[in-house]
Amino acid sequence: MLTVSHLTKSFPTPEGTRVEIVHVADFTLAAGEQLALRGESGSGKTTFLNLIAGILAADGGRIEIGGTVLTALSEAQRDRLRAEKLGYIFQTFNLLQGYTVLENVLLGMSFGPRGADRAHAREVLGRVGLGHRLDHFPRQLSTGQQQRVAVARALANRPRLVLADEPTGNLDRRNAREALQLIREVCRESGAALLLVSHDEEVLAQFERRQDFKDINAAARTAQIP
Repeated sequence: MLTVSHLTKSFPTPEGTRVEIVHVADFTLAAGEQLALRGESGSGKTTFLNLIAGILAADGGRIEIGGTVLTALSEAQRDRLRAEKLGYIFQTFNLLQGYTVLENVLLGMSFGPRGADRAHAREVLGRVGLGHRLDHFPRQLSTGQQQRVAVARALANRPRLVLADEPTGNLDRRNAREALQLIREVCRESGAALLLVSHDEEVLAQFERRQDFKDINAAARTAQIP
């Protein structure tokens, strides 16, 4: 499902030099597999996810997702691939406050190949326990419920790969456990691969396959990113 080779990304510093954030020689994730990457703040793990998602363009190397070489695509083509094959769950939810729960999910679906499917959006929101909150706005929801909306939005387009960046970081322990269980269950049911990054040992302990990001990222072994 996901193959990364010789991937590099650097950013300019105020002094006019560049600092390397990501340098991953080899990384793979099989279809349907679930993997947790351990990484402290500043280790480059979010940059790594953003490169896989096509949000950032790599300096060099290769990312292949489901047979498509993402690093060979234009920005517009990367956007289309992300809409077709990827789901992204952010720590900060990134919900649109002026839109209802249902509208947030429909808007995310509108960028996918199937378009905004109201019936499927309702089904997914029901699956995450929010079928009775469709017309509520994010500000009317608890933090845990907002994360459930974010999960529904990420999964509504039936992605083949789900990326989760500290998805429980803003939740209390009970909501964190429920959210993580929900993400993993829905990914298993749909056959989607899951790549989650976190520094929370309780979250990491739930995964059979775990890996330290510093073990695959040469840049993280030489310097901490501010």
